[in-house]
Amino acid sequence: MTQRAETGRVPKPAPVPTEVSQFFWDAAKEHRLMIQRCDDCAYYIHPPMVVCPKCQSDRLTPTDVSGKGTVYSFSVVQRAFHPGFAADMPYVLALVDLEEQEGVRLVTNIVECPIDALQIGMAVEATFEDREGHTVPLFRPAG
Repeated sequence: MTQRAETGRVPKPAPVPTEVSQFFWDAAKEHRLMIQRCDDCAYYIHPPMVVCPKCQSDRLTPTDVSGKGTVYSFSVVQRAFHPGFAADMPYVLALVDLEEQEGVRLVTNIVECPIDALQIGMAVEATFEDREGHTVPLFRPAG
């Protein structure tokens, strides 16, 4: 029986890892946030790439990061663009700057925060949502 038949709801879409991004999703399943770091210039890179955008080195290593950051920008989504998100309405789609390096941002959702309390510059920390067979990193207010 499918998830929809059992619960009456449509599951959220699953990420489709590539050879380059597989490490990110594997770490998320372990509730760790991991991004690439260049072995030559120490530049952090996200989303995953095959070469460093700063020095063009192909020596990139998946590296654990703190999961701490700040809200760079956000939008409140009022319309479900996929039926799997209908129960979450409204929800927050955000860009979060990681504290490891200015300009390294993740597209994510902010959870565990009333929408009217959310602010640009707010300190946030990673949390993880386990979904049917995969895990997605999200962020919540720090502390």
